Amino acid sequence: MSTEDSSNITQALTNLFEEVLLATDSANKTDIDLSQFLSALRVQSKNISEPLDFGTLVKLVDGWRSSLNLSKTTDVTCNYCEGNFRDLVLAYNSIHGYISLIVCFFGSLANSLNVAVLTRRDLAAAPINRLLKWLAVADVFVMLEYVPFAIYRYLVLPEQQEMPYRWAAYLLFHMHFTQIFHTASICLTLSLAVWRYIAIKYSERSHILCTERRCSAAILSSFIIPPILCIPTFLVFDIHTTVVLESNGPVILYHVDADQEGELYQINFWVHAVLIKLLPCCILTVISLWLVREVYSANQHQKKVRVYNACPTNGKQIKRQCKAERRTNRTTKMLIAVLLLFLVTELPQGILGLLSGLLGRCFFKRCYDLFGELMDALALLNGAINFVLYCSMSRQFRMTFGQMVWRAHFNKWPMPNASHSDGQTTAKSSVP
Repeated sequence: MSTEDSSNITQALTNLFEEVLLATDSANKTDIDLSQFLSALRVQSKNISEPLDFGTLVKLVDGWRSSLNLSKTTDVTCNYCEGNFRDLVLAYNSIHGYISLIVCFFGSLANSLNVAVLTRRDLAAAPINRLLKWLAVADVFVMLEYVPFAIYRYLVLPEQQEMPYRWAAYLLFHMHFTQIFHTASICLTLSLAVWRYIAIKYSERSHILCTERRCSAAILSSFIIPPILCIPTFLVFDIHTTVVLESNGPVILYHVDADQEGELYQINFWVHAVLIKLLPCCILTVISLWLVREVYSANQHQKKVRVYNACPTNGKQIKRQCKAERRTNRTTKMLIAVLLLFLVTELPQGILGLLSGLLGRCFFKRCYDLFGELMDALALLNGAINFVLYCSMSRQFRMTFGQMVWRAHFNKWPMPNASHSDGQTTAKSSVP
């Protein structure tokens, strides 16, 4: 028996002893003496012809526990998340692996194209495009790492019906890795909203407030803050063992779960639900409503300008002003679409996390785990669809992407020359 197997079975044996003692205390069975239990264990071990090993010891302890009816206190029956919708969610969970793989492959390609387009010289100079680029980078990392997880979890593991230690270790890494980079995406999305708010609210001072240095600080902070916020998760979740007594001996199964409920367990849910999910959603909701109002006011102003445009005195100046306003509105509308998509994805997760902190482990096991695959799918879709939003709402993004395709596939053909007006508007401009 290897050292790793011995330590694992020793841990399982320790857990069995703890169950016996906890069950004894909870049942107030004062007539059961631990010394009597150990002496009986010695008597049973002498009746075994072979030397006593860890596996046999586990079986003896488990048999003694069963004979005394000292099973671990079961959780209170949960009635959360009952009804027909539970069957619908479970039906989706059965096909989640295939859907997530499709979304991940498309999203990885789409976000790679986002990075390629947003790093072009015409677009890379704008700070807001730098934020969009690093948002795409964070989403790429999440989706690329999710692919091996989905393949093993939904395609390989159900066929072999075992939970090896290597899988539990990778699952723990997967949980921490995706949470860090998804939190980085949340921070970058929040930075986008605040950046656009400042650029519109304080347009006269935007060149002072929205500088390259502050943009770099926002990007760097978006990747430094998430590991700090995820510290409670690092401390709460760990690899646990479960002993299953088969005909050929005890089998150790490994799984990732949170430690028993306590202050740190509650702190983890409050940090995850409030600081990481609900607080950004509230801020984004306020900023999105304000941006919608600004777009509506700008549209009303453009209507008034078109009414007075019949006067030929300042025709060119009015056209340039209208063109700049339309460009600002397109950028704002695109960011509103990004923010609203983020809210649809993250707000349900924040609510479920908050309820898990308030209602306890029973709700977490019954409901949060139930909607885990669906929330993963929404988060992956949120990161994958940004390329479609950019192409549909940004003229400059489409032009730059078209030029890249033209140069890559038709390099021998001359590139179409951009007009003089387009060249003036692309320098240090945002995506639309």
